[in-house]
Amino acid sequence: MDFQPTEERRMLADMIGKFIQNDYPLNARLAAGTSALGYCPEAYSTMAQLGLIGALFDEEVGGFGGSGFDIATVFTELGKGLVLEPLNDTALTSGYILAQTGQLKLVEQIILGQKRVALGLIENGADYDWGAPETLARQSGDKWHVSGVKTCVKFAHGADAIIVSAQTPSAPGISLFLIEASAAGLVEHPFQTVDGGNACEITLHKTPAQLLGVEGAAYPLIDAAAARATLALCAEALGLMERIKDMTIDYMRTRKQFGSLLGKFQALQHRVSQMLLEIEQAKSAVINAANDLQAPSDERNRAISAAKYSIGRIGCAVAEEAIQLHGGIGMTWEYDLGHFAKRLVMIDHEWGDQDDHLMRFAQS
Repeated sequence: MDFQPTEERRMLADMIGKFIQNDYPLNARLAAGTSALGYCPEAYSTMAQLGLIGALFDEEVGGFGGSGFDIATVFTELGKGLVLEPLNDTALTSGYILAQTGQLKLVEQIILGQKRVALGLIENGADYDWGAPETLARQSGDKWHVSGVKTCVKFAHGADAIIVSAQTPSAPGISLFLIEASAAGLVEHPFQTVDGGNACEITLHKTPAQLLGVEGAAYPLIDAAAARATLALCAEALGLMERIKDMTIDYMRTRKQFGSLLGKFQALQHRVSQMLLEIEQAKSAVINAANDLQAPSDERNRAISAAKYSIGRIGCAVAEEAIQLHGGIGMTWEYDLGHFAKRLVMIDHEWGDQDDHLMRFAQS
């Protein structure tokens, strides 16, 4: 396996880094995270214009990337900047589903940043299991209507449409439906997330919907989309860890205790060294998952679950260790570290936590 990024991916990473450095200050990110939408529409539009969304899709649907390493490159750099905008939640995952079900016009609008489509799979009491939705869709003539409740639908507020999973009386298995945000019977209950941003509980009551793909046959499609979303999260977490590592080392090189720099204390040097080793392991897990994204589903899912478990365990350890090494300042609102650590810890709870993916890996 070649561990070196291509020239095109290096250029993409450099472009994202320059955008974050010049046009994405942390204070603006924090303000956007508490807004009604939970992100900055102008920043999202700029990212689309720079081609960040296009890099997540292959040429057949209007993008210029779409491989596991393209996804990992984009989201690692976004993680380094603590970028809030929902490229994963309303572009990558939903866009993949739409592309695979022939909705190419809508995919083109997503790539251009003109449309956002949220994805609602999880229901109350289901934890991370999206395989048996209680939401029900019924057909009347040539029209479908969906009833049910979806929870923790990230960045659904302000989205143009929502993809939801449901069962149908006429076919076993899972089906996917596209619902316009303005459709009758759809009610949003928005709330802020702990790490900044927005999510909704979505209530549907006989809401008009469009069937995506084949009725009852959506499980493999959702599984592949979930793998992409999980890879993106793992890559984002890797970027967060890289930034936390840099902040911690810089702090220990400048902060004095008992008349000496913190970095001079051997015990603290050992703790930082252990952190660096763990981050390298996380990097290897992300590379392995990116490499296997196009592999057969069993092999792909094993690599994805291994990466997500590793990222969850290592991410929590890195966040806790960095805060310990910083002391009380690490948790203040005015200091950057606490915001990075909070997001890193919360990633463990998206698309399956450590326990969930360890079980999936053991059963695969």
